Amino acid sequence: MRFVQSFLLLFIFLTQPVFASKQPFNIEKLAGNLGVVWGMDFVDADRIIFTQREGRVGLLDLSNNRVTWISGVPEVHAEGQGGLLDVAIPPNYAETGWIYFTYSKPDLLQAQTTLARAKLQKTSLIDWQDLLVSDSASFRNIHFGSRIAFDGKGHVFFSIGDRGERSNAQNLTNHAGSVIRLNMDGSVPKDNPFVGNSKARDEIWSYGHRNPQGLYYDQKTDRLWEIEHGPQGGDEINLIQKGKNYGWPIVSQGKEYFSSTDVGVKHKQGMEEPVKVYIPSIAPCDLMVYHGREFPDWESNLLTGALKLQHLNRITLNGQLLAIGEHRYLQDLHQRIRSLAVDVTGRIYVGTDSGNIYRLTSPSRH
Repeated sequence: MRFVQSFLLLFIFLTQPVFASKQPFNIEKLAGNLGVVWGMDFVDADRIIFTQREGRVGLLDLSNNRVTWISGVPEVHAEGQGGLLDVAIPPNYAETGWIYFTYSKPDLLQAQTTLARAKLQKTSLIDWQDLLVSDSASFRNIHFGSRIAFDGKGHVFFSIGDRGERSNAQNLTNHAGSVIRLNMDGSVPKDNPFVGNSKARDEIWSYGHRNPQGLYYDQKTDRLWEIEHGPQGGDEINLIQKGKNYGWPIVSQGKEYFSSTDVGVKHKQGMEEPVKVYIPSIAPCDLMVYHGREFPDWESNLLTGALKLQHLNRITLNGQLLAIGEHRYLQDLHQRIRSLAVDVTGRIYVGTDSGNIYRLTSPSRH
């Protein structure tokens, strides 16, 4: 039975239609020359806070499209894929004022993916707190992750890559290659899956991940979605569940970079199957489940950016949560799509490695 299920999943992966779709929106450039716009979120209806990978935080005022740079950011390890990574506004921001960040914290010649929070006071970040300096140090400047998500129930999730050391992802005694779940103050929830296990870290929620650079908690359905970079081919969208093993590097749909041989096996009992695999790789970054009035036909679709293949990627799901369609937009920009955000009306905002932020709106609504 397991073989039949795996065969059907592989058939869906290989036969799923991919559309280089006509652009169903207007696009407006709001700001440029910002560096790599790694993460962004809405502070309020008129202001976007964003991170620049090199180590700066900016505020984009949508009333006049002016950018203000914010002080109070700590030193970051801006080498290779490291630097100042995600920024996220929690559901209880109006009450607490906390803004959450992930970054590569320097430690001699190494760096560790770190979750932190701070408060915004005019044009400064104050009360900076490192909530978890993860056990993910590596001399390789790759696979830091890292995205942030909130469940609206008092928990924060963030992702960490395997740091270029594959065995980390199956080793529960470190944090690398995992999705972490904490209380909002950085303490460990008592119901985390490995609490009390002397051979695992209490903070781990799921493991077996290569380099997860997209994470989104859909509060409408109570589902946690993740997207991660595979090797040569094999990018994955996963539905994350408590305590589950997502396979890397034992299971992968990708191949080695220099020999084109398979990495591991395609399927293995006890390891979770992805919802979608990208072959060839698109190099995905950021992830959201779309909810909004601006694009009603996109309701509950998954959106991600593509770095290597440089487009906005939209995935439709069926009732069994299998990916059944894929659309690709913004190829004409020829830019690496790094970060995504959506406002209260459903308009979509896109940040790129070329230092630009764009807004997408529906032609039929304007």
